[in-house]
Amino acid sequence: MKCRHCQAEMRLVFVDLGSAPLSNAYLTADMLRAPEKWLPLRVLVCENCWLVQTEDFAKADELFDAEYAYFSGFSDSWLTHCKRYVADMVARFQLSAASHVVEIAANDGYLLQYVKGLGIPCTGVEPTARTAAAARAKGITIVEEFFGARVAKELVAQGRKADVLVANNVLAHVPDINDFVAGFTVLLNPAGVATFEFPYLVKLIAENQFDTIYHEHFSYLSLTAVNRIFSANGLEVFDVEEHPTHGGSLRVFAQRSETGKRPRAAIVGEMLEREVKLGVTTIGYYSDFQAKVEKVKNDFLLFLLASAKAGKTIGAYGAAAKGNTLMNYAGVRRDLISFVVDRNPAKQGRFMPGSRIPIVTEDQLKQAQPKYVVILPWNLKTEIVQQLDYIMNWGGKFVVAVPHLEIL
Repeated sequence: MKCRHCQAEMRLVFVDLGSAPLSNAYLTADMLRAPEKWLPLRVLVCENCWLVQTEDFAKADELFDAEYAYFSGFSDSWLTHCKRYVADMVARFQLSAASHVVEIAANDGYLLQYVKGLGIPCTGVEPTARTAAAARAKGITIVEEFFGARVAKELVAQGRKADVLVANNVLAHVPDINDFVAGFTVLLNPAGVATFEFPYLVKLIAENQFDTIYHEHFSYLSLTAVNRIFSANGLEVFDVEEHPTHGGSLRVFAQRSETGKRPRAAIVGEMLEREVKLGVTTIGYYSDFQAKVEKVKNDFLLFLLASAKAGKTIGAYGAAAKGNTLMNYAGVRRDLISFVVDRNPAKQGRFMPGSRIPIVTEDQLKQAQPKYVVILPWNLKTEIVQQLDYIMNWGGKFVVAVPHLEIL
């Protein structure tokens, strides 16, 4: 396979998780009578530009189809993060009713609702029909397309250039990362700013976050790789921040290389140097991740088997894509975890891909009163423990598997 960015041949394997179905392809009852499509799930490292990326098997239109069920607006902590982001950007870049904000992968309008609420004109680009409809229901203008240079040119022709371009948790999701980033250069006003948030590769490796690896994530991003990709496509990184979201994320600020005038903050060079010292640009940095992943899997599976042998009921909370990676890699089925609770009505009544564990409402949790509740979206652990603290009334306990097995 050739690197998605620089086209160099890739041979260095970062991790091999066997095979898995698409992590957001939740099943209906009728679909249980049919076979599922499983694809190899291997991640490679480009030794030329150091972009970490999944082996190329899945296509974007297959991953993000009309039945796509991920809605951003069901996490209270994420909504709080986004509301704060909007306030910060308005203050920092002096946004007003004369500005135009465009969000790429606007999902259900989780962020642009706060922009619109301040009277700032905004447009969302979102290719998945269900989430686009939810955003429109909030009064947000949505362009239902996969973003790239072509769509950017069309928006420019319509007079919709952006003063601020927002891209939260989408840079990792695009197969043609060069075309995607080039679209930002086209769509930005000369003095405009683009911000990108994405899970940080350094955190993934340091904290064994292998369950964030699935086919929908084409790339796993360091600042080193992002800086090179942006530079090659007309963008210049001028600031970067670390945030705790999604287990540890970067927020990168970029401007058009030819017209942007903001000076580069010292933190950019400092973080790039820190990555060099960590070894991000060396083969050895990636060499022992497989062994760490296998230990997490084995510890989790041994816990489930021991609990089942002792007759203890186990449920799970959060039908997240990361949970599907964990359970399918460990070979978990309904005999070990009886059900998964989720707040999203689009997932309730469906089944987890691969494991085929039913997704139910919170009422099922209260009725079953399991001894253990496995928190699959561990990045929301604090929020979920507070939300479900009543399980302690029947002696229930919470469990997380990543970065290591922990009974709370």
